[in-house]
Formats: sequence, structure tokens, C-alpha cells
Amino acid sequence: MASQHAKPAARHSPGRSSGPGRLIVAVYAVFAISATARAGFQIATGFSHAPVAYSLSAFAAVVYILAAVSLAKAGAAWFWTSVAAVSVELVGVLAVGSYSILSSAALPEATVWSSFGQGYGYVPLVLPLIGLWWLYRNRADRKQ
Repeated sequence: MASQHAKPAARHSPGRSSGPGRLIVAVYAVFAISATARAGFQIATGFSHAPVAYSLSAFAAVVYILAAVSLAKAGAAWFWTSVAAVSVELVGVLAVGSYSILSSAALPEATVWSSFGQGYGYVPLVLPLIGLWWLYRNRADRKQ
């Protein structure tokens, strides 16, 4: 006999880290690893040569780590953490990219975001746009 008080089956939501979201999380994870390695090497071998550029690389690494982790996690808090991380990434790419072109002497060494991510095939410029689009498409308040 079935219980009269049985809960209705929960609607399964695939989440932000399924389907194309897995690829987005994977790309963020690769960038987290590569930016961390780059910043670590730069800081370890010549921080005094270009402290601002190398600090920006370290900051980018932290942003990519936070974005990768938060995009892979479920829940409203992780969603908003993702929105913040990906938004900071976009602002960082635009600001550092513009600054590196307008004042190349100020950043004597390249960062992940220099010249809008030119050294990484402009992926750092495109990735936050894709990330924000994905987050918008998978927001919690979206009507199914």
C-alpha cells in the first residue's frame, strides 16, 4: 500500500556542472592550475623584477580556483560565489588588458590577463562571457 503522505518526486535539475557546464568547469580548472603554476614560478624566480605583474598573476590564479570550485558546487551560495568570481574575472581581464596595452611599461612582464589574455589565445577574455551566460541560463529562479 502506498502512503497517502508520500512526497512528490523531486524534479531533477541537472545543475550548473553537467553537460556543457562540465566543460566550463574543466576549462576553469585548467586555468586555475596554469595560472597558479605561472604565478608561483614568477614569484619564486623574480618577484622583485615585476611585483605588480606577478601579483596580478597570483590574483588571477585565486579567481580561477574560486570560479572552478564554485561552478562545480550546487546551491545558491555557490551560485552567487560563481557569479562574483566570474564577474571579477571579466573586470580583471578588461582592466588589466586595457592597462597593459595603454601603459606597457607599467607591466614589464605579462600576466594571465595581459593584452586581454593574448598569451592564452584570448580564452581569458571569452571565458567569463561564456561563464556568465551559463550562470544566467542555469540560475535558480529560472522558470522551467
